[in-house]
Amino acid sequence: MADMSEFESISPYNDEEACAALKMVADHPFVAQASKFIFPDEEASYLGQLFKSLNSIDEFQTLVMARMVDRVIATTGHSFSYDKISNIPTDRKFLAMSNHRDIILDPAIVQTVLWRNGYPMTEICVGSNLLTNKFIEALIRSNRMIKVVRGISARELYLCSQLLSKYIRQRITNDESSVWLAQRQGRTKNGLDITEQGLLKMLDMSGQADFKTNFQELNIIPMSISYEYEPCDIAKARELLISREQKYVKGPNEDFMSIITGITQQKGNIHLNIGKPLAPEELAAAAICDKNDRYQSIRHAIDLRIIDGYKIWKTSYMAYDLRNHSHRFADRYSAEDMEAFKAYVEKQLDLVEPELDRNELRYIFLSIYSNPIVSKELFAFEV
Repeated sequence: MADMSEFESISPYNDEEACAALKMVADHPFVAQASKFIFPDEEASYLGQLFKSLNSIDEFQTLVMARMVDRVIATTGHSFSYDKISNIPTDRKFLAMSNHRDIILDPAIVQTVLWRNGYPMTEICVGSNLLTNKFIEALIRSNRMIKVVRGISARELYLCSQLLSKYIRQRITNDESSVWLAQRQGRTKNGLDITEQGLLKMLDMSGQADFKTNFQELNIIPMSISYEYEPCDIAKARELLISREQKYVKGPNEDFMSIITGITQQKGNIHLNIGKPLAPEELAAAAICDKNDRYQSIRHAIDLRIIDGYKIWKTSYMAYDLRNHSHRFADRYSAEDMEAFKAYVEKQLDLVEPELDRNELRYIFLSIYSNPIVSKELFAFEV
């Protein structure tokens, strides 16, 4: 096994560290609250006792996290589906590059699908901004979290990017672990799933071979998660509206509240699509391009798969017609569906401060839901 000591600052906890951290937070009041949700038929102390008895990260993920995702889907979702599981290789590790709509649920859903189908779960890249206290850090780093350092100077960012790139590459090429990575920094807030070119440059920093080989050995598999009701939809619309006039500054514990809202908010139908791995011929075509065009070519291939795999729900069709004052997709929903969706929109708009321009806020809100249709049409996919 390779020496991983240089990655100590960003690597997930090992089994011993995770068990110690979970024992430390076992008596936290939030654990008892979470226990009532995850294990409704047990005493409130059940989860805390379970934390104290765990012997490995695998036990934590299968006994707690998988159960949590099942409960979230059962209580806040209408249905859950996934397809193309056969695109996951059985003979090598991979880099799952996913669209990003919810802080916790996106990677958690991927882990659940892998676990249900007998695949090893991945390590998960998570921004350091989420580690707001020891309690959250204990839970996330015990869940195979790779820390992506944020809020630092340009020089520090360059060095941290080198370290992260090297870590991801070593984990995959040494057949130690697959890795989950969002296609962009932070959640998609406007409904447009676009891969950040800087992310691809970061992955290439650790490559020791030619461009094609550097990306081929990462075995990138694009994934697309679709929620009928967008997690934190009104918070995203609010942030986008305020950002038009000034730099948006997050409030105290805003990331933590986004995590809780994402988990508890009703999500309707949920679907995960697992795309085909980037093919050698795609990487070869990218390699002959000039400089930044190389990354644009790979980005385009990833975006195509994510946008194609995104499932359009009736909320998107209704939002499109409302935003555009049209009846283009009227055959995809009923009059009753539309009235219920209108009521939902107005109810969500009522949750923010009344001084915000309601018409602008409504337009942004509807765009979050309708923009996946715009993306599909841009690439000539069926909507």
